[in-house]
Amino acid sequence: MSILNKLFPETLFPRKLSADTEQRLRLVQARAEEALIRTHVENALLFVDTLSTDVGYERALDIYVREMGVPDPLASVVATRALVALGEALVPAATFNAVNDEGTADAMPIPRLRLDEAAARRRA
Repeated sequence: MSILNKLFPETLFPRKLSADTEQRLRLVQARAEEALIRTHVENALLFVDTLSTDVGYERALDIYVREMGVPDPLASVVATRALVALGEALVPAATFNAVNDEGTADAMPIPRLRLDEAAARRRA
């Protein structure tokens, strides 16, 4: 018998959960993952903005993902959503924002980005 079996007997942690419990668990997990992604995207955008005078946005996103240790599948989602948000900041919002049932646009709040100013300084 392994040490883990002695510490955590089967009666404390049953292997099989009810279908209802598994479903609720999946829904809560999805909500938590979405919140984690949203937080990473917001922080990545702030990181891009902070480094905009020194490096390009793609390099800043790479640095953020590496320094924060974001695992690969999640890193791809974070980078894609951050790029979408950056695109919305550079192109008129009406082009990208989806309109919901109430007729208002759904958009992620992002900080004011200075990417145009940084690009102009690099060209000068």
